[in-house]
Amino acid sequence: MSFVHYLKDKRYFFLIYGVIMLFVSLIMFVSVKWQDAINNIAYANAGCLFFAAVYITVGYYYRKSFFNELQDLVGNTQVESAITSVPEPQSAEQALYLKLLKQLYLEQTNGTRKLQNEMKDHQNFVLSWIHEVKVPIAASRLIMENYSGKSAEHLVDKLEDELSKIDSYVEQALYYSRIDSFSRDYFIIEVPLQTIAKESVKRAAKLFINKRIRPNLEELHHTVNSDSKWLSYMVNQIVMNSLTYTPSGGSIAFISEETEHDKRLIIQDSGLGISPADLGRVFDKGFTGSIGRTHYKSTGMGLYLAKQMALKLGHDLTIASVEGKGTAVTIHFPKIRNYDDLRGA
Repeated sequence: MSFVHYLKDKRYFFLIYGVIMLFVSLIMFVSVKWQDAINNIAYANAGCLFFAAVYITVGYYYRKSFFNELQDLVGNTQVESAITSVPEPQSAEQALYLKLLKQLYLEQTNGTRKLQNEMKDHQNFVLSWIHEVKVPIAASRLIMENYSGKSAEHLVDKLEDELSKIDSYVEQALYYSRIDSFSRDYFIIEVPLQTIAKESVKRAAKLFINKRIRPNLEELHHTVNSDSKWLSYMVNQIVMNSLTYTPSGGSIAFISEETEHDKRLIIQDSGLGISPADLGRVFDKGFTGSIGRTHYKSTGMGLYLAKQMALKLGHDLTIASVEGKGTAVTIHFPKIRNYDDLRGA
């Protein structure tokens, strides 16, 4: 910082100083004889000018080091290093600016870290999804290569199974990509839970038949306020999860109930259950659990998406399980809900 720049920075000081000295000089001029007034004005102005010069000079050297240190940091591309190296403020104003600067840096750092984590999660999901969708594609090729000696009906049946898996993975990727733009894509209506459950069973009918799993839809008597499309996908994810981990000959029951505060849809299976160590993490993004890692291939996104959709719809999703006996997933529909609030979801 040059001395000229410092003087320019003090221009308002000089302006006020000039006005004050003019006022003092006028007072002195009218108070005594003009011959004596001229001498008094000269002495007074000379003295004040001397002290002002001392103030300006000392202030310049005091602030010069501060400005020079700041100037050295201007070209520093390492933002974190620059922030921590900022010299100590010399005034309350500088301290406030430094506090604001650190606050903005912290917010930017947190935002960048959050974005990096989201990008990493997205990349992991895409990689996992690619590996998963390649399995039915490869299986379809093997079916075609080993077609000889088998009926066309058998071939079509097997290919339909693999296409169904591909369709499920594509739908999962579609809903994953739309989860953040939820507020622009929902419509709340009264939805019969029995209709949603029947559609889900129909969608997975072949898997129910192949694994000889019995669906029970007798205890569904309630209607809830929700978006039918998003709710259907939530239920489909829960049902597919139950079908995956329920052995052949098992059962999946759909039960609705009502309490003082909410209505509930319970999807209960007689499957392998979830270990207590994994139960608290089943809704985490990409979590597959010990059983999923050792016995089944999964992206670990089904229950995560279902949980996120439930929360965005103003519902909730809870889970209870006994290892070796089965799992019950419950969708909670609060009775009092302002759905206009979801516009900000």
